[in-house]
Amino acid sequence: MSEQDPRAAQLRRMKTIALAMLLAMVAGFVTSHAMGNQGVWAWVSAFCEAATVGALADWFAVVALFRHPLGLPFPHTAIIPHSKARIADSLAAFVRDHFLEPETLLKRLEVFDPATKLGEWLSRPEQSQRLAQMARGWALQALDLLDERAVRESIQRFVIARLQSWDASATAGEVMGLLTADGRHQQLLDEALKRLSRYLDGEAVKQRASALLVKHARREWPRLVGTVNWIRPVEGIADDLAERIARAVLEELNGILAEPRHPIRRDYERWLRAYIQRLRTDPELAGRVAKIKQDLIDHPSVQDYVRGLWDQIHTALREDLEREDGVLARHLERSLLGIGEALGRDESLREAINQHVMGGAEKLALRLRGGVTDYIAQTVKSWDERHLVRQLELSVGRDLQYIRFNGTLVGGLIGVLLHALIVLLERA
Repeated sequence: MSEQDPRAAQLRRMKTIALAMLLAMVAGFVTSHAMGNQGVWAWVSAFCEAATVGALADWFAVVALFRHPLGLPFPHTAIIPHSKARIADSLAAFVRDHFLEPETLLKRLEVFDPATKLGEWLSRPEQSQRLAQMARGWALQALDLLDERAVRESIQRFVIARLQSWDASATAGEVMGLLTADGRHQQLLDEALKRLSRYLDGEAVKQRASALLVKHARREWPRLVGTVNWIRPVEGIADDLAERIARAVLEELNGILAEPRHPIRRDYERWLRAYIQRLRTDPELAGRVAKIKQDLIDHPSVQDYVRGLWDQIHTALREDLEREDGVLARHLERSLLGIGEALGRDESLREAINQHVMGGAEKLALRLRGGVTDYIAQTVKSWDERHLVRQLELSVGRDLQYIRFNGTLVGGLIGVLLHALIVLLERA
């Protein structure tokens, strides 16, 4: 402990006063004898003599607690240094029996009612806000402490492993099975047919079909096309043919749309159900789907995206946590406030929490009882004796000087009483 410790100055001051009182008593004793030790001086002599003895005796007793008086090894002195091991064991036993005794601890916790106190504390908005802000700071510090490279590699390994273990074929079969529920696959077919109808009915599509017919005819039957051109331009014939084909296809599509039991619909139903079954059971098809999945996993773009997941998560978390009104902080604050309000109105919840606290405290006390006791004892025993004495003297030495004060005064009073008794006996 530094000499700047205010306790050291207080202790020195009290020792100085006690020493001054002792010197004053010695001076009084010497003066009274020099004055003949008669009359009033006899009373002064009696007081100072007994006070000197009392002061010296109490000085010896106080000093003997911490060290050998005058450096001489009197019996039963330097009590604290010599009893360090016993003090350590006694202190450890005291803590064990008065603080870690399960029954005592549980009684104190039961009176404290931790669930109610927690609810009252959390139900105050300023407390919930303060706790949420503390948690926000802890989370930011945790982000700074993370090894980003290790986290990024762990996320990549985790995601890739999950993708590789994913049975894509079975999942596709399940998804397509959902599409067939309640006729949704027929609705999907209807929508596809309607879109195809609108596409084929477009003028641009008919013109492209006509151009293809003319191009094919000129390539395959050039002489026939030349002959036909004398009668009617082949382009006009192609336009009519394209129009007729489009109209025929549209009529067929409309027929499929209007007829729930159309053969094409039945063929579509059989094909879809058979394909779903193959996805679930056909190893060859499952292997092809797995190959496609693996090719996607190995694609550089997918690998780059997976590697960049942590960067996106980290950036989003940091940006949110750096704001006092961030989403996470506000959500945590509302949650803590809600917990406090729930604890305030729900007695069963408080009882459940108190029971958990009691059970946890009992287990913790039983687990720590022996370990803490040994730790306290070993720690005190390992202290340097001079350090131990210094700490104890600084803590209680100031109060012990009052023993010296009292010994001086009480000794003097006893000396006066004894002198009075002698005077009375001499006169009797």
